[in-house]
This record gives sequence, C-alpha cells and structure tokens, in this order.
Amino acid sequence: MYIHWTLAARQSLMDRSLVIYRRENSDVWQLMAQMGRPGLSAEQKTQVWQRWRAGDSLSDIGRAIYKHPASVFGVLKLHGGITPAERRRSSRVLNLDEREEISRGIAEGISMRQIACRLGRSASTISREISRHGGISRYRAFQADEAAWDLAKRPKLCHLAQNSSLRLIVAKRLSQQWSPEQISGWLKTEYPGNVEMQISHETIYRSLFIQARGVLKKELQKDLRTGRVFRQSRHQNIKGLPRGRIIDAVSISDRPQEIEDRAIPGHWEGDLISGSSNTHIATLEERKSRFTMLVKVKGKDTESVVGALTTHVKTLPHQLRRSLTWDRGSELASHKKFTVATDVKVYFCDPSSPWQRGTNENTNRLIRQYLPKGTDLSVHTQADLNSLAKKLNQRPRKTLGFNTPANELNKCVALTD
Repeated sequence: MYIHWTLAARQSLMDRSLVIYRRENSDVWQLMAQMGRPGLSAEQKTQVWQRWRAGDSLSDIGRAIYKHPASVFGVLKLHGGITPAERRRSSRVLNLDEREEISRGIAEGISMRQIACRLGRSASTISREISRHGGISRYRAFQADEAAWDLAKRPKLCHLAQNSSLRLIVAKRLSQQWSPEQISGWLKTEYPGNVEMQISHETIYRSLFIQARGVLKKELQKDLRTGRVFRQSRHQNIKGLPRGRIIDAVSISDRPQEIEDRAIPGHWEGDLISGSSNTHIATLEERKSRFTMLVKVKGKDTESVVGALTTHVKTLPHQLRRSLTWDRGSELASHKKFTVATDVKVYFCDPSSPWQRGTNENTNRLIRQYLPKGTDLSVHTQADLNSLAKKLNQRPRKTLGFNTPANELNKCVALTD
C-alpha cells in the first residue's frame, strides 16, 4: 500500500528519531559534538543576516540564535559579510505541492495526461518530471523537489571574471594599496565611455571577500587599509560604535596615587569571566579589603554589562563608590553612561596587560573553584552568585593577615563614617 509522506510528517519522524538516537547513543553523540558544531538552519541564517544588517555584534547574534559567535562569524565570512541574494522559485516551475500531487497520481495508477489535467500543466511537463527523478517506480516528491532546487543553481560570472584585462588592472591597483573606491573612480576618468573597463567599488569588495567567486586572490585583502576579512559598512557597526574601540577611555596610567596605595576604600577592579554557551558573569573586587561581588549579566554586549553593573554598584554606600579599573573589553564601551549613573570613575588597563588588575585576576582564579571553565554560567541566579560571593568574603586571606574581606570592609566603612 502506498503511504504519502508530507513534509511535516517527515520532519516529525526525523525529530523523534534524533531524540531516540541521542538517548541511546549518548557517548557517540558527545564525540560528534566534540568534533565540530552543527550547522545553522535556514531560519537561523536568515536571523543572522537580519541582525547583522541591524548592527548587532557577533555575541548578540549568537545569543539570539543559541549558537557560538564563531558559528555566526563563519556564516558571515563565507559570504564576505555581504547578505546573499534571496533565492526564489520561479512561478513557472513545479512546486512541492504539485510534486506531491504527481506522487499521489502515480500511487493511484492514473495516466500522466490525467495528472497534467489535475495540475493544469502539459503532459510533457509531467513526463519529463517523472523521468528526470527516477521514473514511475522510484519517484518521490520530496527528493525530486530538493534535487530540482539544487539543479536550478546557475551562478552567473561577475564582471571581473568575464574581463581579464580589467581584472589584472584591479588586482595591480589593490596591490599598490589603492582602495576599491579609488580604483573605481580612476577607471571612470581613465576609460571614459568604455563601460567594459569600469566597475563599481562594491563589485570589487564582493570579488575580494566572496572567495567562492575565484576572481581576486585572498592575499589582496591584506592591502586594504582596514585589514578586515569581510565587508562591513558603517551602518553595520555595533549601534554606531566602532568595533573593538572604546571612546574616550582614561588610561590606568592616569589613575590617582591613592588608588595605587590602597589607602582609601571604594576603588574596584572588574572583569568578565566566561562559561560555555556564550555565558558570562561580571566580577568586582574592592582593592583595599579584597571584598568580592559577583554580578549576573544577560550578555557580553555593553548595554547588558553596564546595566547590570550600574544596578549592583548603586546598592553600595556612597563612600564605596569611587573608581573602577577594567580591561580593554568592549563590554564597557558605554563607560560614560556608567559613570553618570553611579558617580564611579572608570580607568582602563593597557592592552594585553591583565597583571594591571592583579587583585581581580587572583580572585577570578578563586572563583573558578566554584565556577569551573567550560560550564554554563546562565544556570546560576543572582541569589546563587550572592551566596558564592559570601563564601569568598568570609574566607581568610593571607594578604589581609588572615582576616576576612567582609571584616576588613566593615572596618574600612566604620573608619570613613
């Protein structure tokens, strides 16, 4: 008896089979997970491009689709950071519903002409469709539709691929550190009226960053002024902020001497510790007493981190809100907003100099006793983190003469009241 499989039924069966496979082959599944991350679905890729055009960071996108930022980066780099053109099925070709009707007609044993009448198609169209995908005995609608979709790909050669003279000129100018826009403008003045010897700067960028085109060598990317590995317009920066740069950062070298001497309480060092699945926790440590606070953050983006730190720091007495020293992470790009809200000045370490926050780095190592690397930090509530911080603050510290950070902080506050 012929059983007609709908697309939804197939997907449901595949999902159930996957659950059973994972349950019965957990060791094998774990090994496969270690070998590499699973790919992104079509829906996830659509979200990636929508959020990328909106200016979201790799971390923001990864968190939204429950994927690692490296997976997002891989998708963007494959297409050079340029949103691929959306593929659409022509209205003239058979669709999945029509192929399902053909499959039903074969099961009923009716002629191709009768199937064609049902669909309003010519009998030759139905005949070619069946013979192209296995014949009457092996025709399956879903497989036929997928095969037709793949066969419909007919990549068109770009302008540089069709014009070798123009390609050589563009490659030469790129190697001379000319920008694509300079090359495009120069070609218009050098070859006026000759459309074949002109090209837009966007086409040059596409040929550079989309290596699947095989037109310009990847090595030419290093000659670009920005040194980027894929296309990124000014509209695709993180909400208008240059990526990886902190505006108006005050260097740690400008920090007052009283902070260096640990003479006055209220000066803090901070950092993010990371876990699996793109999860993070902010750590704060008071320099004089070594008192620790742990802050739950939704993500690594500056809005999430600054918002969480602001809420937490504002619970402190005013005399304990003097300064914060952070590393160069972009999570504190909105440091001005933090300072306005808390009246806490922010100082930034030199690049690649974690030893300049030695107090906080040492405490982070202590925290890893409770929050090991590679664990999901999102499972811990703020109450859990407060309990953990309490444990740390009630442990005696050698640097305090085996006094506890909690006692030391209480003593400092009593002296400043």
